[in-house]
Amino acid sequence: MLPELPVRGALPDVRAALAEARSAVLVAPPGAGKTTLVPLALLDESWIEGGKILLLEPRRLAARAAALRMAELLGESDAGGTVGYRMRLETRVGPNTRIEVVTEGVLTRMLQSDPSLAGVALVVFDEFHERSLQADLGLALTLHARALLRPELRVLVMSATLSAEPVAALLDGAPVVRSEGRTHPVDTLWLERPAEGWIEPHVARAVRDALDAYEGDVLAFLPGAAQILRTRDALDDVAGRDDVSVHMLFGMLPRAEQDRALRP
Repeated sequence: MLPELPVRGALPDVRAALAEARSAVLVAPPGAGKTTLVPLALLDESWIEGGKILLLEPRRLAARAAALRMAELLGESDAGGTVGYRMRLETRVGPNTRIEVVTEGVLTRMLQSDPSLAGVALVVFDEFHERSLQADLGLALTLHARALLRPELRVLVMSATLSAEPVAALLDGAPVVRSEGRTHPVDTLWLERPAEGWIEPHVARAVRDALDAYEGDVLAFLPGAAQILRTRDALDDVAGRDDVSVHMLFGMLPRAEQDRALRP
């Protein structure tokens, strides 16, 4: 049973669009569940006919996390069973894998080595609003394969903030499906003065203030791995508290450390 996330209400329209028009554009806000629920919900569609679903994710960290979450929803302990992933320097797929989460360069190489994408029933382009040369090339090659070799190949483009109509026109007038998200109250608080110099001490101070003022977890976004590492060092005093665990999360971390950061 799929969890009760907002995108479930849009699934009938997505199914109908892919069955009839072979293409669809899904616009759903962050947290709606589109990345993990949509591929799982489409596995039993009649037009799949035993084929695979390729899910394109722009980033390696997101690709692996999505695959692990889908495997968990299926009751599987790890990727490589029904759900697997394929990225540079790391692949976990098996003979029974039906959903492959791939990064952009991998999809391009797959299309270059087999322009027909034999055995693939659906290609899903997730987070397409980020736009990159690799993603645009992947979509162009996929549409080329469908036009010349695989008319039955389905294409689904998903995004939270995409301007859907131009993409729908590119997909020969594909239906646009929209999913409403859940809204939550948000308070915006500012530091006492604009940050000057290195950003890490200011982020560390904001984290300490949030931990003291609120219950629950704190998520801090930083520009890159170097800033994350320095902010982690600046939070040594917080990491020593009994009620706080400080975790880093970026693509080059070992898998075990990424898992610890993502684990509830």
